[in-house]
Amino acid sequence: MDHRTDQWFKSSYSGGSGTECVEVADLAATVGVRDSTRPQGPHISVSLVAWAGFIAGMGVRR
Repeated sequence: MDHRTDQWFKSSYSGGSGTECVEVADLAATVGVRDSTRPQGPHISVSLVAWAGFIAGMGVRR
């Protein structure tokens, strides 16, 4: 799996401080979620359906 930095992005709601943020990435068939302070650390992958449900539950428009 490719974990290049340019594939990951922070939410516009992160406040711009650059710390303690969650980043997400489109990893083809899944969505990756990781801690922005540990870009080389572990991440979780969730299905596109699960991610869409999470976003819908948060009331965020994509």
